[in-house]
Amino acid sequence: MTERVDTPGIDPADFRVHVVAQAIRLFSENGYEATTVEQIASAAGVSRRTFFRQFRSKEDVIFADHESLLQQAGDYLSTDSDDPWAAVCRTAGLVFDRFRENRELSARRYQVVQRVPALRDREIVTGFRYERLFVDYLRGVVPTEPVLKVIGFAAAVTACHNFLLRNMIKGDPDATADELERALLDVRRTFGVAPGASTQEQDAVLVVSYPPGTPVEEITGRIQAQLSRRRG
Repeated sequence: MTERVDTPGIDPADFRVHVVAQAIRLFSENGYEATTVEQIASAAGVSRRTFFRQFRSKEDVIFADHESLLQQAGDYLSTDSDDPWAAVCRTAGLVFDRFRENRELSARRYQVVQRVPALRDREIVTGFRYERLFVDYLRGVVPTEPVLKVIGFAAAVTACHNFLLRNMIKGDPDATADELERALLDVRRTFGVAPGASTQEQDAVLVVSYPPGTPVEEITGRIQAQLSRRRG
């Protein structure tokens, strides 16, 4: 069989988004297991060889835009360190905005992922990579801060972001960028890293422990409960 000759000069980022969109459309319409790499390549207008130069498997293509977003998030953090805690929150907002701009694609992916246990596990791991990125960044730029404070802050930011992101994808009109900004400001106040935080707030550390695989809703509930007690 003759390999298709792909169009040269296409932007790599645009190419990956295009292939991801076609793959998720096919997964949504035909099912994940029933869709082949050949079908994805054909729908995207590329050769099978080109597909495998960019993606290792069908599973990889579902989360390919996360790889790009993780890179963008890391690049943003490296250039925005005047207020490291705020930079983490702004980065979470950037990720939220990117998925909101492609809500239809995100909703299709969510539906596909929920039907396949292996993809649900991969999604959990992918979410943890954002949290790990925030932890590594903060430990590098505020090395004197307690490790538990850094870990707790990153976990709280990630949990609030993921909860609202999932609800936004489901169509909840209250899951907005403004609501995320308010939630993350509350997190900053709780950890004493918001502008004007009191000395008592600055010394406080919020720690939320949870085993791997705990639903985002449960993690967020624990955080909200602690936030409520702090305000009370």
